[in-house]
Formats: sequence, structure tokens, C-alpha cells
Amino acid sequence: MPQKLKLIMYKVRVILDTKEDVIRTILVNNAINLETLHFTIAKAFGFGGQEMASFYRTDSAWSQGEEIPLFNMAEAGVEVSMASEILNECLPQENNKLIYVYDFLHMWTFYVEVVEISNEKVIEPKIILSVGEIPSEAPEKEFKADDLDQDLEDDFDPYDDFDFNEY
Repeated sequence: MPQKLKLIMYKVRVILDTKEDVIRTILVNNAINLETLHFTIAKAFGFGGQEMASFYRTDSAWSQGEEIPLFNMAEAGVEVSMASEILNECLPQENNKLIYVYDFLHMWTFYVEVVEISNEKVIEPKIILSVGEIPSEAPEKEFKADDLDQDLEDDFDPYDDFDFNEY
């Protein structure tokens, strides 16, 4: 018989990536999945939760890692999705972090961090701190590619002497 998970409280701070301070602190229980956290964050910031979204694993320096999409994007087999990721397994310790992107057309980007784990019980998610108002438009994101001005012909030099007709 599987052991029943003891419900404990996670205090999660969510910060919108914008110039102004827009912060929500949310209490949730450790057994929710990331899909529930997605809807909780969306609601806390005044969104309907109907747009595509993803969480991204990250390190302490907020480097973006593996994507955890809202839906399973694999054509076959079991792949990761928000529904399959349980909070206490994904973020087992205080100070663990995720990046959350909501609405890929507007790229609302949030920093999500576990600021406290305690033995208090929380049944329903609850907003305990709300600072700032979400702007009417998403902040512009500047995406920079690696320097592609290098001479790409140099990458193919070893193949110049190769006779492809030989095979």
C-alpha cells in the first residue's frame, strides 16, 4: 500500500520580470502538481490561465534549463508535463527555483522560488502577499543569439579536400 504523503506548506514567492516590483507570495501544499501551481500563479496575477505556459528548471543563478510544458508534447511514450510533476519532487528544498513563462505570444516571465517549507497545513492555495500591479502590456524581451558573424566557411574547410563522388 503506498504511503500517504503528509501535506506540508510551501511558501512560494513569484516575481514578474519587469522594472517595477510585481510580486505575489502564495501558500500551497507540497502535494500539488505544477499544473495547479500554473493556474494558481495565473490567477494571482489576474490571468485566466488559458494560454500556453511552461516552467523551466533552473539553478541558483536562474539559468534556464529543462522545459516542463503545460501539456505532454511527446507523440508517443511518457514525457514530462506540468500534470506529472509534483511540487515537493520538483522543488524539494527551500530556495529551489523555477522560471515560469505564461502566454508565449506575450512572454510574461516570472521567477518562482520556494522561500519556506513548514509543517503547517494548507488545503487550498492562498495568496498572502501582493505587491504591485501587473502592467497592461508584457515587458519586451530581448533575445540575443550567439555571435553568428563568424565566417561559416571555416567550419567546412575540412570537407573541401574530400571527394564526395568517391563513394
